[in-house]
Amino acid sequence: MQKIRIGIVGYGNLGKGAELGIMQNKDMELVAVFTRRNPDSIQLKTNDAKVYSINEITFMTKEIDVMLLCGGSLTDIPVQGPEIAALFNTVDGFDTHKKIPDYYATMDEIAKKSKKVSIIATGWDPGMFSLNRLIANSILPEGDTYTFWGEGISQGHSDALRRVEGVQDGLQYTIPISEAVDEVRSGKRPKLSVKDRHKRICYVVLKDGYSEKKIEQEIINMPNYFAEYDTKVEFISQEELNENHKGLPHGGYVIRSGVTGINNEHNQIIEYKIKLDSNPEFTANILLAYVRAAYRLNKEGQTGAKTLFDIAPGYLSILSPEDLRRSLL
Repeated sequence: MQKIRIGIVGYGNLGKGAELGIMQNKDMELVAVFTRRNPDSIQLKTNDAKVYSINEITFMTKEIDVMLLCGGSLTDIPVQGPEIAALFNTVDGFDTHKKIPDYYATMDEIAKKSKKVSIIATGWDPGMFSLNRLIANSILPEGDTYTFWGEGISQGHSDALRRVEGVQDGLQYTIPISEAVDEVRSGKRPKLSVKDRHKRICYVVLKDGYSEKKIEQEIINMPNYFAEYDTKVEFISQEELNENHKGLPHGGYVIRSGVTGINNEHNQIIEYKIKLDSNPEFTANILLAYVRAAYRLNKEGQTGAKTLFDIAPGYLSILSPEDLRRSLL
């Protein structure tokens, strides 16, 4: 079996999860990790893979089939995505929903010029939740769709939190409001604002010399991340963060509440749910399934940016179309 040769850009929680995920996919191999840190400071679990400075990425075009971009969506991927798509097939988890159309346009132009495939905004939201929203909306055209995140730690929002000047460390918990979830499940189809559906709690370790009040205001007013939500900021010590906030759990729901029948007399509910012990490992595994798709699509001669909406599910599986029809259909 010819293996898909993968490079990982960024070795934080998501990059580490991707390395573990590659070990579970027998048609994949990790070739290299690229980092802004000192490469000698990183010890991989994959014996044959190497760690390079991100500045050396341009020398690896012959050795790598797909680059997996594991940086943050706030400042990393918007810069790294276009640069790397000019040289490699890419898959990323860009998750700033409002900026996806502009990011798609940029990546599409570059990937078409380089004759590569760039699959963007994979993960679970955007990603698998997006796909389930599309399917549910298509099945029940008369209805409303509700998305609830949590309870758990958001990687993207935690990363944005840590990018605020004066923040030494921090984590952000997204908590769905249970009364809102129950009301939707009952078939009532309420009109809910983002504040009606979720609250966000930020646990922040402050650097010496910075004002709690100033940092709090910067966090709760951050557009695309916290400004639209009921956001609470709690300042704690590094020791308390390390001791009381271990692990990276998450989860959530997509619920479509619709009606069918001549007089819309029948309530119909579609619900997709995830419950995760490790958000980064789960997210990384989704990205890896789309690595397989990127590799296959480019081998077929396709180029440009793609989203989950553009890719047939069979491209994600290691199984052949015949085996899929036999075992899963």
